[in-house]
Amino acid sequence: MSLLKKLSPFYTLTLFYLIVSFFLRTILLFHPITQASFSGLDLFKIVVFGVVSDSLVFIVLSSFLWLYLVFISNSKYLQPTGYLLFGTLVSLFLYVAFGNTILNEYGGALPEIGMAFIGLKTLLFGLLLFLPKYRQTIRFWLFSFVIFLYVTLILQNAISEFFFWNEFGVKYNFIAVNYLVYTNEVIGNIMQSYPVIPIFTALFILSGTITYFIVKHSKNYLESIPTFVEKIKISGLYLVLLGFSLVTVPFLAAKENSQNIFTNELQSNGIYKFYLAFIHSELDYFKFYKTIPSNEAYAILKEQIPGISSESTSRFINGKGQETHKNVVLITIESYSADFMKAYGNENNITPFLDELATQSLQFTNLYAVGNRTVRGLEAVTLCFPPTAGESVVKRKDNKNKFSTGNVFKQKGYNVNYLYGGDAFFDNMEDFFSGNGYGIIDKKSLNPSEITFSNVWGVCDEDMANKAIQVMNAEAKTGKPFFNHWMTVSNHRPFTYPNNKIDIPGDAKSRDGGVKYTDYALKQFFDMAKKQAWFNNTVFVIIADHCASSAGKTELPLDKYRIPAMVYSPGFIAPQKYNQLMSQIDVMPTLMGLLNFSYESKFYGQDVLESDYKPRALIATYQDLGLIKDNVLTIISPKQQVKQFQLSLKPNQKMAPEFQLYYDQVLLKKERTDLVNETVSYYQTASDLLKKKKYQNK
Repeated sequence: MSLLKKLSPFYTLTLFYLIVSFFLRTILLFHPITQASFSGLDLFKIVVFGVVSDSLVFIVLSSFLWLYLVFISNSKYLQPTGYLLFGTLVSLFLYVAFGNTILNEYGGALPEIGMAFIGLKTLLFGLLLFLPKYRQTIRFWLFSFVIFLYVTLILQNAISEFFFWNEFGVKYNFIAVNYLVYTNEVIGNIMQSYPVIPIFTALFILSGTITYFIVKHSKNYLESIPTFVEKIKISGLYLVLLGFSLVTVPFLAAKENSQNIFTNELQSNGIYKFYLAFIHSELDYFKFYKTIPSNEAYAILKEQIPGISSESTSRFINGKGQETHKNVVLITIESYSADFMKAYGNENNITPFLDELATQSLQFTNLYAVGNRTVRGLEAVTLCFPPTAGESVVKRKDNKNKFSTGNVFKQKGYNVNYLYGGDAFFDNMEDFFSGNGYGIIDKKSLNPSEITFSNVWGVCDEDMANKAIQVMNAEAKTGKPFFNHWMTVSNHRPFTYPNNKIDIPGDAKSRDGGVKYTDYALKQFFDMAKKQAWFNNTVFVIIADHCASSAGKTELPLDKYRIPAMVYSPGFIAPQKYNQLMSQIDVMPTLMGLLNFSYESKFYGQDVLESDYKPRALIATYQDLGLIKDNVLTIISPKQQVKQFQLSLKPNQKMAPEFQLYYDQVLLKKERTDLVNETVSYYQTASDLLKKKKYQNK
């Protein structure tokens, strides 16, 4: 038998992977979320570079197949070698099961996983050793299982990439890595959002069918197991290809440099993108981004934030009058895009309560979220701090005792709590908020009798509204003012909520339904709050954590960051619209200005109602860091890359000028160096303060 035929398990699986990847790219290319046109060069890169990248990535993934196949032999079962190997495996299993191994040092489920793996290996080796009559049959079914596993994982990955694209408009990124930590919530979300049983039933049937044909054309490897010399040749060829792949895949990834973000995403290999996101979960700003001398960065920052001195953001804020210690309730709404609201052009009437409340509030019409994750929104309103590269401060180990909104309120004698309808363990919220002096009230705080409906993300917003009223009534009796930060959960996939509450069924799993139910739940909350003695002495801040979607034609599409925000306090804050550009990090410092607070501040966020405020907004992904100012979007990215876009409102938008949110973003031909340096100053100094632990409470 020729050596080429003995390579059939490798090349048949590779061909299958390439076919699946080609069909996936084609589907994603024509997906509704792929809002772009492609040139001939774009399509060439997507197809050709994509196929080459897929081939090389699969060579790397074939390492497990190579290890499995190269150790298939009959000689290791001969006496006494077979008995010695079997005895070694049994001893190793007993040692892992009853001894104190390195796996026990790491803890968790590792000892059980190690014991299961070694136990299975021992069992299979024993069967092959002691049942030589059935060795060929057992080996055939093991081989078939390995092929089935590869086929299933290839198809499963394609399905996962499709759903991830459907949600975010990109291949795997930092979010995919991040969600691996929270398997319970994520798997539960998938189970409740999609028809999982039909999908996986079809997947396994299809995998089994494809496995049958691949095994049929590659079982010759078992029928004539390669000799030792042939295995050396196979291994030599494989290791050469593996080395070439390890060098070439990063090179091809560097060619993903089109101005069309969708071209780059479609050209890329999803598995390699996942790997990159995994190893770059935290990005060292000073290693990957454009920098300027530190003194220059802080000097530029001082021009933007009046009152700071030296290399810090410390300054004293003088209130304009006597301080007002009203209660403050901050409500951050899950995944709440501006375009859900009527004022921003939505005609589906899915936010009737907030549409009305906005007219009675100080409304920030031109406000941008800092990021596209809940932890970024929480970071923005809690720390009033720019979205630094990599993971949010909320998720980092060094996330405690920071200078925070809660800290300022505590200094003023407030009770400070964080309320969340789910388990605050998720996204490290409990660790972050408790580490910064907040009390935690989450799903664990509710009695079973207080829960009328829940899904994988937590109790419905109505249940948490009822709990919030209970908490605030108890706090009001203490005689101290309270600051409560409530994070909603119901407007999140799978968008399930109690039936018979709104005109969209709770089991329809509709985003519009999720939005409208949250609006309904907030109305119930305010209806209850208005009946409480503390209501007239309370200021309510309502703001989204981020938009519902972040996918767009460019790295930072502006309309995917625009969020609604309002401050409501009848008799204290007059209804009006503030139309200047501002950031999510400015909301709480502005509120403190309304309360005439005097305090030592480290916030990057500013009181936008002050005359010296210079309009700007900070928006970012986990690696692209942006500044909107003077109708220019400046983006700094890893490898010291800089892009700038001229912003111009798109014509014929059916909403008032202050609510128009759709912009054309045209690449600037001539760099605005002043704006580049200003962008760098924000993110470089923020990274510097975190690195040197200068953003601490004290």
